[in-house]
Amino acid sequence: MARRGTTDKTDEATAPNAPAQQFLRLMSHEMRTPLNGVLGMIGLLERTTLDGAQRAYAENARQSAEHLLGLVNDLLDYARLEAGALEFDPAPVDLEGLVRGVAELLSPRAHDKGLEIVWSVAADAPDIRADEGRLRQVLFNLAGNAVKFTEAGGVRITVERVGGDDAQPRLAFLVDDTGPGVPPTARGRIFEEFGHADASDAVRHDGAGLGLAVVRKLALAMGGTVAVEDRPDAATGGARFRFEAAFDAVNTAREQPLQGRTVAVRSPDPFVLSAARAQIEASGGAVRDDAPVILFDHVPAKPGETMPLPPGGRVIVMLKPGERDLIAAYRTAGADAYLIKPLRRTSLVERVLAAVGDAPHDAGASKPAEDDRVAPARFAGVRVLLAEDNPVGALLARTLLRREGCVVETAATGEEAVAAIERARYDLVFMDMRMPGMDGPAAARAIRATGDRTPILALTANAFAEDRRLCLEAGMDDHIVKPLDAEALRAALARWTKRDIRAKVARV
Repeated sequence: MARRGTTDKTDEATAPNAPAQQFLRLMSHEMRTPLNGVLGMIGLLERTTLDGAQRAYAENARQSAEHLLGLVNDLLDYARLEAGALEFDPAPVDLEGLVRGVAELLSPRAHDKGLEIVWSVAADAPDIRADEGRLRQVLFNLAGNAVKFTEAGGVRITVERVGGDDAQPRLAFLVDDTGPGVPPTARGRIFEEFGHADASDAVRHDGAGLGLAVVRKLALAMGGTVAVEDRPDAATGGARFRFEAAFDAVNTAREQPLQGRTVAVRSPDPFVLSAARAQIEASGGAVRDDAPVILFDHVPAKPGETMPLPPGGRVIVMLKPGERDLIAAYRTAGADAYLIKPLRRTSLVERVLAAVGDAPHDAGASKPAEDDRVAPARFAGVRVLLAEDNPVGALLARTLLRREGCVVETAATGEEAVAAIERARYDLVFMDMRMPGMDGPAAARAIRATGDRTPILALTANAFAEDRRLCLEAGMDDHIVKPLDAEALRAALARWTKRDIRAKVARV
């Protein structure tokens, strides 16, 4: 893949377009901030006691706000791509983490429609150097589009190696669905601005037709191609979206802890079967019907019912997050363990090895950890400083943090945040990027200048590469894109508060 800081038009367009780009950055913040507040408040409202009509109103308001935010994002990205001012920030990318993250982010939407969503990365597809945020954007747009247009069945996200050499492999990012497919006459049109396979799609599926146009421009900027075709393994219907590009390889060999092991998979869904097989094989194992461990997919005839367990081996039940209440019932019925869909390869390996009595034992660990999607982490007593000038954003973040058990103190300006750090100790700081007076980066630099190493996480309405770089250059440790949601916040807390001793005492 060609290595460049920005898209091709940048050199000739940067100077005259600088005011336009500054305007785009300003409008990005000004438009997203109130939208993030609307989405956050609706999210809190949906967690209160509502009657059926009120819940329907809130859900429709949320869907409309999400659609508007998506349109704003697409418009801004499209304008930056047109101006040649979209920057790329290559860094090592964990392919499995990237694809798994996209699948898990889309899984609530897919499961609400009764769809399966699965993922896998081929064993011979190495980790790469690329702009992870832009790759995620391509995959999220393609897979989100597949979920939107698929009414039954599922969506599969896979990565395969399709050429190149060890130094620069060519990878194919594939998104398959069981939807209606795309007619040959529309396959070029859907990647155009405001293009649709059918004129009624914009109304029926609530879309402006910019998402795939952004994908095409991003693919070209990364030296790749994007196309759509019939799904190869489908007798009728279904589409396959393919993004291909060459990338520099990162030499990190994946472990194969299931080498020599066999696992059986029982599922009526072909996507679940293929993804489970791919993850087992990527871990060094093989799929056989007479294996001593059986992955059993819970697909009930009626909601809330358990299914009879298959005989012949130790059974690991595969459940959706919304089916967590069945874990205890399946254990009582004799199931050895459970896995949450979409599957995580590391969890699959842990459960299989534990089932055959060959799990590696740490001094304090006797069994695999509970999946965080059904056993959320608890952060009681974690001291958090929240620096946020927007009262709606502050209310949302404070409410979500307190629901996780955090003790939250607030600051409305960068100066207040610096003063708070000087008088007390915190486990974590959430810092808004744009505040009046001393902004987030300036406050972070002032805190770091004192020698304080408390983790600082930026809160930003933008996901631009330059915003991420600005956070790191200012001494921040991570960033979270608004609108905040409970899962993203919980993941951030888990990443940055796993210390044996937390600082909870005031300085003297």
